[in-house]
Amino acid sequence: MTIVDFTPSHIPAASALALADYREQQRRLPALPAVEEGLDLAPFAAAGLGVAAFEGGRMVGFLSAGPPFDNAFGSTRCRGVFSPMGAHAAASEQRGPVYAAMYQRAAAKWVRAGALSHAVALYAQGEEAQRQFFQYGFGLRCVDAIRPMEPIDCPPPKGYSFFELPPAQFSSVYPFEELLDRHFRESPTFMARPLESCDAFCRSCMAEGDRCFAAAFQGRLCAYLKLSAKGETFLSPSPRYRHITGAFCLGEHRGKGVVQNLLNCAIHSLEGEGCTHLGVDFESINPAAHAFWCKYFSPYTHGLVRRVDERILDPLPL
Repeated sequence: MTIVDFTPSHIPAASALALADYREQQRRLPALPAVEEGLDLAPFAAAGLGVAAFEGGRMVGFLSAGPPFDNAFGSTRCRGVFSPMGAHAAASEQRGPVYAAMYQRAAAKWVRAGALSHAVALYAQGEEAQRQFFQYGFGLRCVDAIRPMEPIDCPPPKGYSFFELPPAQFSSVYPFEELLDRHFRESPTFMARPLESCDAFCRSCMAEGDRCFAAAFQGRLCAYLKLSAKGETFLSPSPRYRHITGAFCLGEHRGKGVVQNLLNCAIHSLEGEGCTHLGVDFESINPAAHAFWCKYFSPYTHGLVRRVDERILDPLPL
C-alpha cells in the first residue's frame, strides 16, 4: 500500500469512493435519503492536510480534513481538525488496515499544523473502521441521527399546546438556551460552550432562517425546539432535509410526551412543505440526549475524537 498526499487530481476517484461508501450505508440504514453527489472535496484538497492510499494503481482510500480551527467543539482551548462524513472513505475489503495507514500519515500533518484535537465522523454501522480508530486512542463524542418526516406515535398530553413562534418572539425561548448551557456544564458532559447574548441569539436565528417551535402549559412556555436548514453533514443542503439545532424541556414536564408532540408539531409543518427527513446531532457524552434521540432517530454517524498530548509540540531538549 502506498500513501501519498491528497491533491486535486485525486478528487474524482475519491468522490466515487465516498459516494459508494454512502450508498453502502444507505442499504444498511434505509432511513438515509438518496443522494446524487457527495461532499465538495476541493476545499479539503486545498487545505493540504489529506492523504490517499493506493494499491496497484487503484485508490483504496482517502482521508482529508478542513483547515485547523481554534476552540475545538466550541468548548476547548485546543486547536483541532475535523474530517466530516464524505471527506474520507476506504475500500470495503480492507477498511481497518487502510484507515490505520492513512491516519498515521495524516495525523503527522495535523500535528505539524498545530492541531491536537483530531475528529473524524465515521458511519455508525462501520464497525471495522471504528475499531481501528479506537485502537489509535479515539473515543466516541458525537452522534448524527435521522428519521423520515413521519409523526411519532405519542398521544398529546392534556393541557399542553404546541405551536411555531414568529421571529419576533424568538427571544422568549432564549431562557431555554441558558438552561441548556447549564445542563452541558454538568457531569458527565462537562461542556463549557460560549453562550451568546439574547440579541445575538435572535439575530443568528433570523440570519440563518431558523425556525423555533414551543410547547406551553397553562399559558407558560415549557419546552422549545429549534430547526435549521443547515446541519453537520453533506445531507443538509437538501431542500427536503431539516436539522434540529436546539431543544430543551423543563424537568417537571419531562416524561409526559411533551417533546415528542413538539416534534410532531414541527414534523406536521415541515411535511406539509415537502420536507422528507429530519436530523439531529448530539453529544454521546450527554446521557439524557443520547437516551432520548436514539429512541426516535436512527444514528448514522459517530464522531470520534482524539486529544494529542500538547507537549508533543515542545522542542526536544538539547
